[in-house]
Amino acid sequence: MLPYSMLDLSPIPEGSSARDALASTLDLARHAEDLGFTRYWLAEHHNMPGIASAATAIVIGQVANATKRIRVGSGGIMLPNHAPLVVAEQFGTLATFFPGRIDLGLGRAPGTDMGTARALRRTLQASDDFPADVEELIGYLSPAQPGANVRAIPGEGTEVPVWILGSSLYGAQLAAHFGLPYAFASHFAPQALDQAVTIYRSRFQPSRHLERPHFMLAVNAFAGEDDAEGAYLRTSMQQAFANLRSGRPGPLPRPVGNIHTVLDPQMLAMVEMALSCSVTGGPETIRSQLASLIERYQPDEIMFNGNIHDPAARKASFTRTVEALKDVTGAMSPQAAV
Repeated sequence: MLPYSMLDLSPIPEGSSARDALASTLDLARHAEDLGFTRYWLAEHHNMPGIASAATAIVIGQVANATKRIRVGSGGIMLPNHAPLVVAEQFGTLATFFPGRIDLGLGRAPGTDMGTARALRRTLQASDDFPADVEELIGYLSPAQPGANVRAIPGEGTEVPVWILGSSLYGAQLAAHFGLPYAFASHFAPQALDQAVTIYRSRFQPSRHLERPHFMLAVNAFAGEDDAEGAYLRTSMQQAFANLRSGRPGPLPRPVGNIHTVLDPQMLAMVEMALSCSVTGGPETIRSQLASLIERYQPDEIMFNGNIHDPAARKASFTRTVEALKDVTGAMSPQAAV
């Protein structure tokens, strides 16, 4: 029994607009709800021509309004970019509109380049304050304290669930220390995954938020009718990642028949390492790869990402992925998750 969730960056496919991408996000969220996904998360990125979810809290509100039951949240809000009080007010307002349906995942990276970070009024020292900022933010979302001079209204008493997100050992240590659920960014930075999971579980301190560790594994999914189609769908994300690493971010490229014709061996090897926590292929291959990942990491929850150029193919890929996951583990009702 394993809950499954979705991460959406609102990718802007080549030949489409940000408006198209956001419309696809709403459509995909409704599809995810129909498929029984537990939660639907949006991620904060800035100055990215291929990502439309920069104003993350606003997109979360639109997704929550377009759906009925699925939890909606951030995967994540890059806390050093914001004052904790502002985040508490934003997510407290969302939780007031949509009680019991809002999640707040927090990251420590800027989610952009340094020039854009400065335009966001973020200082280079802001990430050093991350633990204190997390604690301050949780305080604003907690029940009212007598004599508090600064209060988040709305926000106070909403107890919006806070998650720590990370791609290094730092986030694992922090989530364990605060007794919070932890999501690892294995969909693009899996290098420290094994060690981070071990640290989080071994050092976890029970808290009023969580009695035992809750680890979410992020996995890219490219599920086609057969292995060839799965590999074809994956080429868009491979190209996008290579473009980003080369300092040329842009819209999500169209898929290609042979990735070797557009990426040199050295770049492709780097991309494949970054995207190694993925399942790619037809139904049988997807089942086998999912079973291997679940057996190795024993996640408490799995979150699927998959930047696919054609929105219809993207929906079909997630449908096949869920079918494969159910074959491997069975399904869990959304209400049973954290």
